[in-house]
Amino acid sequence: MERFQKLLKDPHQYAKEWKTKTGGKVLGYFCHYFPEELVYAAGVLPVRILSQPDTEGISERYMYGTFCPNSLGIMAQGLKGNYDYLDGMAHAECCMYMRGAVANWWDKIPISYKYYVAMPSQLDNPWAKTFLQAEISAFKKDLEEWTGSTITEKALDHAIEVYNTSRSLMRQVYELRRADNPLVSGAEAFEMILSSQIMDKEEHNKLLKDAIRKLSRRKETNNTGPRLMLLGSEISDTKLVRLVESMGATIVMDRLCSGSNYFWNTVIPQEDRCLAIAMRYVDKPRCPVKDSTYRRRVNDIVQLAIDYNVQGVIYATQKFCVPHQMDRPPIEKAFKQRLISIHNIEYDGTIPTGEYQTRIEAFIDMLKK
Repeated sequence: MERFQKLLKDPHQYAKEWKTKTGGKVLGYFCHYFPEELVYAAGVLPVRILSQPDTEGISERYMYGTFCPNSLGIMAQGLKGNYDYLDGMAHAECCMYMRGAVANWWDKIPISYKYYVAMPSQLDNPWAKTFLQAEISAFKKDLEEWTGSTITEKALDHAIEVYNTSRSLMRQVYELRRADNPLVSGAEAFEMILSSQIMDKEEHNKLLKDAIRKLSRRKETNNTGPRLMLLGSEISDTKLVRLVESMGATIVMDRLCSGSNYFWNTVIPQEDRCLAIAMRYVDKPRCPVKDSTYRRRVNDIVQLAIDYNVQGVIYATQKFCVPHQMDRPPIEKAFKQRLISIHNIEYDGTIPTGEYQTRIEAFIDMLKK
């Protein structure tokens, strides 16, 4: 696990070294709805831009302080020059706060290549897949112009295979968490997921295969405590997860944009590769922004809680995260109907350890009783 932890201690080092070693381009992206396979097929390294708390408040020169801490932290990363190694940046349509961060980054911080993928919001509409197919096809042409090389079907097939392998391996990791005595902690699983979003997937797959082989030989322990599920806003590190698990519980499942939502389903091969990729992103587990029509998300979350024998839920939202705060009431209702306790936390990007430790410990003690 130290290999994944090392990658996250400095999330920029790997991309810089990869760029020096290969001479290739690095492209930053923000949202889990972004079609990475296309970028990878172009020989470009896609790197997810992870937020860090804007403790100095420098992003508020350009964005309202009532924007979520995640978007403010991302803008601050750009203003500090932490992502100055990026050759380009692309964005897939998501929430209004992230759109604000992207627009301000593109306006205030020099970047040579920019592209916007219009990801449909109403994913249940019959035109969603064909619409996104057209968007991905247009993005493919633009990438070819930027890189000066053709994205072949062979390259797309290889990219799809690499990404599908990564997703299948992460599903295996989550299967290890389903056991009565999980062999993988929630923090360890998140280190695997987050590190996969900042490095070459093919190289990361090798680390995952080796880790899964070794983790399966771990000795089981009977001291895992209550089984928890983590829901809410995107997280960019493991501080909250580690705090919860240090209180004597185990996070066995999540439905976060930077967690299981990122890898849960695979691309089903089609003759038209752009359509295959589009179908994967339209059919993937929904975030609150994309779940406004038929509300599939609540049943999906409850079923996962049943499958993983969840005893309690931590619902952690960042301050001013409107999509997840609006999503909370129907989720709370669904869990209470099934007598599964839920504990709400709202934070501003930083984790006030003392206050949260007291609250989380009390929640876990209640579950134990």
